[in-house]
Amino acid sequence: MLCAGGTVLLFPLPRGRRAARRVAFRVWARGVLRLLAVRTVVEGEPPASPFYLVSNHLGYLDIVVYAALSPARFVAKREVRGWPVVGFLAALVGTIFVDRTSKRDAVRAVNELGGALRAGDDVVVFAEATSSAGSRVLPFRPALLEAAARAARPVHYASLSYRTPPGSPPAHLAVCWWGDMTFAAHLFHLSRLPWIEATVRHGPRPIAERDRKRLAERLHQAVSSQFTPVVTEPG
Repeated sequence: MLCAGGTVLLFPLPRGRRAARRVAFRVWARGVLRLLAVRTVVEGEPPASPFYLVSNHLGYLDIVVYAALSPARFVAKREVRGWPVVGFLAALVGTIFVDRTSKRDAVRAVNELGGALRAGDDVVVFAEATSSAGSRVLPFRPALLEAAARAARPVHYASLSYRTPPGSPPAHLAVCWWGDMTFAAHLFHLSRLPWIEATVRHGPRPIAERDRKRLAERLHQAVSSQFTPVVTEPG
């Protein structure tokens, strides 16, 4: 990160610094995936930049997987800001954190998202607004899609799933981060896995709707239809 930080200083304009940070974040993310022996399988055609992409959410590794694929901005729950290392770096590259309990904060996030769209940024949104064990895709929060609906912006979608080797702890316990799992213990067990397979499956075409609830419903149906469950039943 020191080298990446040095690179950032070469860009005098704020937008240049942000872009450099995202590229550095991408390099860091790819290094982390190699360190953790995560092999990423990409199915379907990734969207061309600039894009607005919605995905399901299984844990902190999701951000690393998507960051390794594209230097995008993320929209994530406020708690992500407090995650060790990932939270700090996510904030550094302009992640928009949302307090799920505050309507006022949701309005702020929508305005920031609108600005990101106008600036031509690539954006990845975890529309469930929380992570899960991966038995199903949780309902999408329409508020997180307000900016796209307001602009009638086509929204791309992808599903994310994980797999661990036979004989290893199952992915819903060792990779997905949900419930009351503690970060340190989870990361320790995750790092001991021989390998992890992350499958990112892109949808065939984007979805556009001016009504955010309808947009959330259509995207949820689309992601659910192609999602491979990590576990049949959580627990």
